Amino acid sequence: MSAHAKTGTVLDRILEARRAEVDHRKRVLPETALKYGVKAATPLRDFSAALCRDGLNVLAELKPASPSRGVIREPFEPVALAQALEAAGACALSVLTEGEFFRGSLKNLRDARKSIQLPVLRKDFIFDPWQVWETRANDADSFLLIVAALEDALLRDLIALGREIGMEPLVEVHIGEELDRALAAGACILGVNNRDLKTLTVNLETSFELIGRIPDDCIAVSESGLRTHDDLVKLRAAGFDAFLIGTHLMLSPDPGAALAALLIAPPRTP
Repeated sequence: MSAHAKTGTVLDRILEARRAEVDHRKRVLPETALKYGVKAATPLRDFSAALCRDGLNVLAELKPASPSRGVIREPFEPVALAQALEAAGACALSVLTEGEFFRGSLKNLRDARKSIQLPVLRKDFIFDPWQVWETRANDADSFLLIVAALEDALLRDLIALGREIGMEPLVEVHIGEELDRALAAGACILGVNNRDLKTLTVNLETSFELIGRIPDDCIAVSESGLRTHDDLVKLRAAGFDAFLIGTHLMLSPDPGAALAALLIAPPRTP
């Protein structure tokens, strides 16, 4: 089963493109071959533990482009970026691997992860068990599932398959109804995306509104629109364990310095 849900948003166009690509790739590389790749993959790194360290845990994202902004960073050097963000204090990395809309690739993920010690999340549009096997075969430690794009049964199946292989997925929600579905499916790492899928506008209030509904035994991640140390401190106080930040870092001339600035309180003016 790999049918994805219709959202009535830009997500539909991305998913249709991904479906065509995945169907092609499945013919070229059958699941049986991917399972051999999983056996040969490098050992897993503990993604869940990385998000639960003391302090401000930033899941720093390597993102070359996006549908809303176009090209974000060029040239894009995944190894140099990964090393700079690790040195600056990232708890883990998220790497875009979708090529058409985000200009990402699995090669970027492999190259970045090989150059650092942090766990790495595969950020993509995953709706087929084949993609979960592909994710681990390419050395990723976790992967993203977007609740808006998945029917309930498939969401449960993909979470279960990830765990079977050793990966706990980051399950992303945008509204309360999606959060209820994620919890019913057994999600343990909940990402609250502050971006409205229909308007693409960002509102941090989404995180503050939903955090009270995330159980204490789940890991809570706030995503999108985080730009200041104060944002992170307030969200941490509200109950979030980690923060996914991409565009803000990728637009900076020095992403490592930008991350370091987010993690340290700015000096007070007299």
